[in-house]
Amino acid sequence: PAYSDNMAAAVEDTMKSFDALGMDSSTRSLRSQVSIASDRFFDMDASAHATPAPPSPSSKAKVPNATLRVLGKDSVDVNMAMAGLLNSHGCVVEHSEQHRERSLNCYFQRMEFDYSSMRTDTLSLERAIKEVCGRLQLEWQLDWNSRPKQLCIMVSKYDHVLWEILLRHKAGELPCDIPLIISNHPDLKPIADAFGVRFEVFKITKATKREVEDKQIALMQELDVDIVVLARYMQIISDEFCATYPMRIINIHHSFLPAFIGAKPYHRAHERGVKLIGATAHYATACLDEGPIIEQGTARVSHRDEVDDLLRKGRGVERICLLHALRAHLEDRIIVYGNKTVVFDA
Repeated sequence: PAYSDNMAAAVEDTMKSFDALGMDSSTRSLRSQVSIASDRFFDMDASAHATPAPPSPSSKAKVPNATLRVLGKDSVDVNMAMAGLLNSHGCVVEHSEQHRERSLNCYFQRMEFDYSSMRTDTLSLERAIKEVCGRLQLEWQLDWNSRPKQLCIMVSKYDHVLWEILLRHKAGELPCDIPLIISNHPDLKPIADAFGVRFEVFKITKATKREVEDKQIALMQELDVDIVVLARYMQIISDEFCATYPMRIINIHHSFLPAFIGAKPYHRAHERGVKLIGATAHYATACLDEGPIIEQGTARVSHRDEVDDLLRKGRGVERICLLHALRAHLEDRIIVYGNKTVVFDA
């Protein structure tokens, strides 16, 4: 959509209305290493993604909860072993959730724990977790949550998903920082300016695509970006881009995958006469629109609906679907295995 010269003023008025509702820019501080995924189950090569030292448990400041995720062969010993290990180090488990995939004889667990009263140091706990997980043949991911995740949003001209993310972040509902918005068009810059977020335009052609992507990646790495959201970014990112942020790029596709992969799904859905349309938030991989699915949503349609009606109804589903997926990632509630995900409840 084209934006008039009055766009900046309209954005400012909208922001004032939300400020009047009591929304502020406060966020919780969370930090995660690279999301977990590999050819077998998931990649635990933490050496390639160093995590800043967590705050000292003796600090007077509020220490955020840490998150431990494990995956391995199903065993009755895992739950007791993990809880006993954390308790023996003086940590307090505040939330624990498990899942068993019986067809694969596989066990998943997420534990959120308070380490402010930990009797040992963080390195000692990490060594102990490594020893126990090695003995039980478990893969593991420990996130100390010592600083907010850094989110980069990539957009083109559609603004509905961008608005949703920025407004929710302003309301303190998304535990992250947003240092950067990248676009291949300048149209949405007034929105970024209204929220005080840096907005960079990278013009892309077929001939310059890889060169431009390298510049985008360099900028994101300079800003320590942890996660990328494709908020209706109307460009197909390269395999190299996906490999730079494995299972850390979330895309919102405007159909209920695996139906209507690719362009103009609402038009094809209308031609097919469907009675449900949907949206799918998934991790972007080298296979277009076929990455692990995180969240999906639907809306009913009927024979009375034209393509424009499907587009209108679909925008609402896209906003909420992507928001739920993003929040799950930020809160370390996702475990990727193969081309599937376990998404623990909030």
